[in-house]
Amino acid sequence: MRIRPVLLVVLTALSLMASLSVARASVPPPTRSTLTEHDISATYVSGLSSGGFMANQLHVAYSSVFKGAGIFSAGAYDCAQNNLSTALYACMETTLPRKTPAQLEQLTRDRAAAGSLDPVQGLSGAPVWLFHGTADATVKTAVNDDLATYYRDLGANVAYDKTSGAGHAWVSPIGPNACGSTTSPYVNKCGTADPVKQMLTHLFGTVAPATTSPLTGKLVQFDQSAYVPGGNPASVSMGNEGFAYVPAACENASCKLMVTLHGCYQYYGLVGNALMDKGYLNEYADTNNMIVLYPQATTMAGNPRGCWDWWGYQSAAYPLKSGPQMVSVLAMVKALGGAGGGTGPGPTPTPTPECITASNYSHTTAGRAYASLGQTYAKGSNQPLGLWNTFTNSTLKQTSPGYWVTC
Repeated sequence: MRIRPVLLVVLTALSLMASLSVARASVPPPTRSTLTEHDISATYVSGLSSGGFMANQLHVAYSSVFKGAGIFSAGAYDCAQNNLSTALYACMETTLPRKTPAQLEQLTRDRAAAGSLDPVQGLSGAPVWLFHGTADATVKTAVNDDLATYYRDLGANVAYDKTSGAGHAWVSPIGPNACGSTTSPYVNKCGTADPVKQMLTHLFGTVAPATTSPLTGKLVQFDQSAYVPGGNPASVSMGNEGFAYVPAACENASCKLMVTLHGCYQYYGLVGNALMDKGYLNEYADTNNMIVLYPQATTMAGNPRGCWDWWGYQSAAYPLKSGPQMVSVLAMVKALGGAGGGTGPGPTPTPTPECITASNYSHTTAGRAYASLGQTYAKGSNQPLGLWNTFTNSTLKQTSPGYWVTC
């Protein structure tokens, strides 16, 4: 008569031990240090929500550096068009009209031709993995569908999972939240599903199983000011500290680099190490020779949720190679050896010296000018260009990074 209760206790204990065997591979306490150069074989980028929009921006702008992207719940490149209302009500909700994928593809080509982005040919054949949960009401499915269409039309190799019942979150086998949840810290568990494995498999080709042992590496906590233009992270809505998980094997062997960007309300200053600890990337990093870089955004005026800049709250150049946050993340990648190496911020990409003729509207969307009260002004020099519309043309050239004058 006592066998059944005893068996139940044994099974419960075994179940608890199994769950602990996965959970014990938690991220180690951070060690203050600097980013050091490693032998990086390939660099990738991933992110959730605002971090997903930012991951797409980085991939499109620097396709010569980032060989693929994994994105949880985001829209197509520069959907927001430097406008908060468009971001909120066209690129998350769908109550306002938004640019079609075809229009954004042409915008991408135009900017690449002007030197503001890498050539679009760099996206052809690139592996791209996309995810959107059926319980995600924060970024509508149609917006995420646009991202898939955008990438496919530009020749990327797209895998798109939109069958999960997940809410608006990063999804991991050790996530602390229920699958359909959209609550802090925005890391969900959906049964035995492992989207992280799906993502890495699509990006890398094959992956070894994630470790269930204690992690071998170190979590480096570094000062982001060394990589931000001007040395003041707060001025570009980035936190003082960033993090990188470096497996022990990567100290003396070639490794891949994954840049992972948190979503809004998910930055270190608010939720601590939740994404680093429960995102399930470090567990794969240990068994697949992969360094994971976790840059950090924070709050500022116009950005109370600590989002990455995907609508222009900090700079009109936000989706371009010259965007302050873009340059900052790339500098971290370079310091780790992921873009030709180097131990500090790389130079801002050299702008094209040619004169560019376009409508004042096109100049503003490309980050060469800005609009105020219906008038257009050259970025940096503030030279007046006339009415802000698609009919008035101006000719501009860039004389220094972010400084445009009339030709």
